[in-house]
Amino acid sequence: MPYTNSEDTDESIVTRTVAGDIDAYAEIVQRYEAKLHRYVTYLCHNRTMADDVVQDTLIKAYQNLNGFNPHYKFSSWIYRIAHNETMNAIKKIRYTTDDIDELPDQHYDQGVEELIDSDILKQHVRGCLDKLDPKYREVVQLIYFEHMKYDEASDVLRVPTSTIGVWLSRAKAQLKELCRQQGVKR
Repeated sequence: MPYTNSEDTDESIVTRTVAGDIDAYAEIVQRYEAKLHRYVTYLCHNRTMADDVVQDTLIKAYQNLNGFNPHYKFSSWIYRIAHNETMNAIKKIRYTTDDIDELPDQHYDQGVEELIDSDILKQHVRGCLDKLDPKYREVVQLIYFEHMKYDEASDVLRVPTSTIGVWLSRAKAQLKELCRQQGVKR
């Protein structure tokens, strides 16, 4: 088993992997597999599909490590691959069935996080989140559940950072209204 230091940055592990230490990639898999699975499951609402997409994402990332620029954040790069793979998987299924639902630190709103994290309200809020417009739902997922900064979410979604802020603001307004309609109180 190769030596890996949990304090190694993702970028340094990628550099070692590209330099020939193929076992170092296991640390990347360990760091990202569960996070990516949570993210992809949230996007596609299907755990079996998420299993396949995450596996494809990790393989595709490994195969394309030479194209990764270590001066940028690896997390944004791999989340972008996961996003693209999820959208491709959903498109494939939509061609064969109509049973799939529609797709799914800079500024920090403590009130929204408290609402989302509350054990009592979590189920109700999750139902409200599922009713958000897909692009808004994905921004909420990246910022509040994946704890990304605006610029990282911007890289994943390939939209300007200012758009992330606008979408998040609209998502919070929609979420508040949806929760109010369902009788969820803060």
